[in-house]
Amino acid sequence: MNSFGRVTLAIVLACGPARAGDWSEFRTAGGVAPGNLPVEWSESQNVRWKTAIPGRAWASPVVLSDRIWLANATVDGKELSAVAVDRGTGKIVLDVRVFENPKPAFCHPANSYASCTPVAEPGRVYVHFGSAGTACLDAKSGAILWQRRDLPCDHWRAPGSSPILFEDLLLLTFDGYDVQYVAALDKKTGATRWKTTRQYEWGSTDGDMKKAYSTPLIVESGGRPLMISPAAAMTQAFDARTGEEVWRVRHGGMNAGGRPTRAGDRVIVTAPDGGDKLLAVRFDGTGDVTGSHVAWKYGKHAPKRATPILLGDRLYLGADDGFLTCLDVATGREVWSQRVGGSFWASPVAAGGRIYFFDQDGQMPVIAAGDEFKLLARNRLDAGCQATPIVIGDDLIVRTKTHIYCIGAGTP
Repeated sequence: MNSFGRVTLAIVLACGPARAGDWSEFRTAGGVAPGNLPVEWSESQNVRWKTAIPGRAWASPVVLSDRIWLANATVDGKELSAVAVDRGTGKIVLDVRVFENPKPAFCHPANSYASCTPVAEPGRVYVHFGSAGTACLDAKSGAILWQRRDLPCDHWRAPGSSPILFEDLLLLTFDGYDVQYVAALDKKTGATRWKTTRQYEWGSTDGDMKKAYSTPLIVESGGRPLMISPAAAMTQAFDARTGEEVWRVRHGGMNAGGRPTRAGDRVIVTAPDGGDKLLAVRFDGTGDVTGSHVAWKYGKHAPKRATPILLGDRLYLGADDGFLTCLDVATGREVWSQRVGGSFWASPVAAGGRIYFFDQDGQMPVIAAGDEFKLLARNRLDAGCQATPIVIGDDLIVRTKTHIYCIGAGTP
């Protein structure tokens, strides 16, 4: 392992992987967790429980204490809800109708009206449905503590950016056809603390070229917390406490959907649908850092929607074209690339030196981390994944298009 890899691994370990039973937001700890997950499963093997979730929603699960929380929506988008599932049994213990939405905006068939993953902390769960509404729920009773429905945005094809928590703020992303901005709400009251409009010359009046679906990441640089926020055509870093822009990098492309991945003093960002595809950017700059802080670019089999996963000094990708790829994170050099078929929109997770991928049609390959491609298993469930799975201890929680599963070694 080179020096960059050792530094990267040290940072990952210092930040800590997801603790058993703690998975509070989209891509907690970069998708890396402790635990001994099963390598093989099917509808009849290693399924501890399976629960049908009616409706249509691509939001990933989060875990708080003994409950798994899901954002959910009816197929027509007229009812938006929060569902709590008992993590031990899979029983639905709460199904809270959060918003009624009598005139839903258009939703592309590839998306859903509940694609934004909730975020949880002790006592509270925050659900976000883009411009249709944001709410804070009591984690025990499901009572709605506050809600906001006055943050406008024409998402054009439905929302997809998930909220995150930072200190006493709930950070939201609105990159629509008509407006593009980021905002911070007081997590206790829902009041707006700051709001920053993205300023950029897109070179087009077509709002379709300005929309995105990304979820930000918080890093610290020079004693200041930065919110790294990918958007159409660029990625920006904002002071997380004030909303002031600190730097930006221009990369082209629209529909940015992956969450940034930290690798030492850099962040890896995806820029699909044109542009530079995948970039490593040092995050200690100011102003326009396009010409000074981009360490490398990769475009061959870069994912459009799935977030990469970092283990040591290797970055693993699952792409829409069915390729799995391993890159050297210091240089962007391709270590290997292998087509396994399918299309990977859900992001991978890792545990025990293994990486778990999930495609849209139900194929779920497991590979060994390393400098040679090694397929350990090719699993399958009845329906595929748009939602990114999570890890709880030695169990894998998988939300398919129709059900939520708890997959663990041995069926009780």
